[in-house]
Amino acid sequence: MALEKTSVTITVNNDTYTRDIEPRQLLVHFLRDSLGLTGTHIGCDTSQCGACTVLLNGDPVKSCTVLTVQAADQEVTTVEGLGTIEELHPVQQGFWEQHGLQCGFCTPGVMITAVGLLKQNPQPTEAEIREGLEGVICRCTGYQNIVRAIQAAAEQFDATPAQTQAAATTGVTEGGE
Repeated sequence: MALEKTSVTITVNNDTYTRDIEPRQLLVHFLRDSLGLTGTHIGCDTSQCGACTVLLNGDPVKSCTVLTVQAADQEVTTVEGLGTIEELHPVQQGFWEQHGLQCGFCTPGVMITAVGLLKQNPQPTEAEIREGLEGVICRCTGYQNIVRAIQAAAEQFDATPAQTQAAATTGVTEGGE
């Protein structure tokens, strides 16, 4: 027996989408399968690894624990919505400059988590960064370069004009991509 479909409208990376979905569909599958945004990774299917982390109304959530219907009429930001090739988000720039990734599998979730952390605490200490990353597992690194990358992003926020700083902390650039 097929489940009845439900229509949802969600804004993802500044673009609004309306789709008919099964009510039990997880947000991570909506993003990957319906929208083709494969930067949001499926790592563990148990909400332990954080590879599926996205911003929901500016706050980090594990998209493997959110039903798509719960995100209806809300704003979602994925790693694809953080910046552009021409203008990286400060967190992306920090990862680039500080070599904050290895295999890259956890990187989208780490970056999104870092954006949420910097929104709450624009100048975190090393200990606060490590605590803020507790819900994201990186199996390749000892987190040293990830912490440095987030510290570099925090320094960029200090140098960012107020108008663009709001976009930097929400992860969404004007006009969307």
